[in-house]
Amino acid sequence: MSGHADDGALPSTDASHEPSFSLTGRSSSSPYVDLDRAAWSRLSESTPLPLTNHDVRRLRGLGDPIDLAEVDAVYRPLSRLLNLYVTATAGLHRATSTFLREGGPRTPYVIGVAGSVAVGKSTVARILREMMARWPETPHVELVTTDGFLYPNAELQRRGLMERKGFPESYDRRALVRFVSRVKAGQAEVRAPVYSHVTYDILPGEEVVVRRPDVLIVEGLNVLQPARPGAAEDSIVAVSDFFDFSIFVDARTRSIRQWYVDRFLNLRQTAFSRPESYFRRYADLTDEQATARALSIWDAINAPNLEQNILPTRGRATLVLTKGADHSVQRVRLRKL
Repeated sequence: MSGHADDGALPSTDASHEPSFSLTGRSSSSPYVDLDRAAWSRLSESTPLPLTNHDVRRLRGLGDPIDLAEVDAVYRPLSRLLNLYVTATAGLHRATSTFLREGGPRTPYVIGVAGSVAVGKSTVARILREMMARWPETPHVELVTTDGFLYPNAELQRRGLMERKGFPESYDRRALVRFVSRVKAGQAEVRAPVYSHVTYDILPGEEVVVRRPDVLIVEGLNVLQPARPGAAEDSIVAVSDFFDFSIFVDARTRSIRQWYVDRFLNLRQTAFSRPESYFRRYADLTDEQATARALSIWDAINAPNLEQNILPTRGRATLVLTKGADHSVQRVRLRKL
């Protein structure tokens, strides 16, 4: 059930602090453009909204109340912005290929989506996949989560990392970098392992196959981690080095903590209740027992991972979506080009 050093450029999300930056629009002294919800929403008034209420209900995660109005206000502008970035990058690729006198198809555009456990990053990734696939320039959009690159439980136990599942060291980072680099290189087929949130483990023999997408979305807790050269098993290249655009889904720590508890309570009637579930023992807990257990897991695993590993990468994102306590996005911060 896994899942702060502030970089000084972004506001604290700790429950005891208020955001320190102004959201009045543009600041000449900042490398970011800061927009409130209303200003952001107005940026795509002429862009069609391709999704329906049914689409949004199908795509949203457990406990995430996102609706069509939220998609209209937040993700329609983001979809349009990404479409502009993809189109511009394709033009740059053509110009570079002409200069080098090379042929061949353009490389896939890679988007990273990062954020805490329970913050709603999976819903963001699924919504963007659906919306970007509706643009004629990017009909083939693939989504891969980094859960598939967690070490199998047996390997985590061998390494003494079961209680640190979701921390950077619990992933096969070299395999993840190889996967994204091969997709970026335009290989015909690239395969990734599959993770089950029911069995809480990698599924032996199962794979997801990515075949030359126009856009690849990579979603995960620590996808914005920089490389850590010097450690024996670390690569000098990070998966984020292959991103063309990155998104950090942010919220106050106290809100994320509550969302995690709420999701844990809801899972008792869904995934936890399945006989094969790794967490079957939690299915019959009372509300009080389940809340206590969820808070224990949060305090021992998710909060330290958020503070030590996830939040420090926020300043590396191209765009930060800041959510309010009701899960709606209230602010958007975009890095200037």
